[in-house]
Amino acid sequence: MSNRPFRLITSQGRIGDRTPHAIAGARACSDMLADRLSIEAHIVGSESGHQVDDWSVSLPAANETLSGLAREVTRAIEAGDIPLLSVNTCSAGIATLPAAARSIPGIKVLWIDAHGDFNTPETTGSGYLGGMALAGACGLWRTGHGSEVVASDVAIIGIRDIDSAEQTLLEGAGVTLMPGPIDLEALLSFIGNASVWIHIDWDVLEPNHVPAAYQIADGLLPDQLRAVLEAISAEQIAGIELAEFEAPEDAAEREKALAVIGDIVEPLIASR
Repeated sequence: MSNRPFRLITSQGRIGDRTPHAIAGARACSDMLADRLSIEAHIVGSESGHQVDDWSVSLPAANETLSGLAREVTRAIEAGDIPLLSVNTCSAGIATLPAAARSIPGIKVLWIDAHGDFNTPETTGSGYLGGMALAGACGLWRTGHGSEVVASDVAIIGIRDIDSAEQTLLEGAGVTLMPGPIDLEALLSFIGNASVWIHIDWDVLEPNHVPAAYQIADGLLPDQLRAVLEAISAEQIAGIELAEFEAPEDAAEREKALAVIGDIVEPLIASR
């Protein structure tokens, strides 16, 4: 059990959003966590509309929000807190992961996601900023927000949708790929005694459990993901980032999805 408190950090600025309900999803998830933990959220960014644009446009537009998220992560770690982030898109990792790596040498990253998010400006087919986030944090392209994450210290959990050029980049960088079902012994061996940053994109789940923009069939079931989180020692958790929840407009559907999220992350927050 860890006695370190959480610092809840919530993104409300557009960071490459191409869908209409991710910012609302970040706020809804944050409100649920704030209620469960009896803490207040640190809000970063101002809400703005989604749009389909190229990374070369969405990255400059997101710079202020990304820098704010990085500052909050650094402040949390320096204060002895655990950053707990509720963010709209995986693009947040462009800034949050390098900030954590600067503060915690040797940190391991569990990128729990159906996708690799390891494209670069040269390989991206969609131009989507979120699909380039992890590669940027690992220094494969220059984002302006740091590149301190060591690719060989990253494992992508639940991955099952990879572009061919992206696959080549992942293999060349030495990223560990763990498609489902997850071998918990191998996972714990990868982590070792290191501090761990846990990033969860809700599209890692089998569709129809938690709404996400880019869902892919054959995902993890909620209890399988919860088992992964239960296996990780609370003392080793350096930060948690929850991303890509598309909040349903229907209140009952939204609460149903939030209950699933809450149950999955319970092992991470129950000891506080």
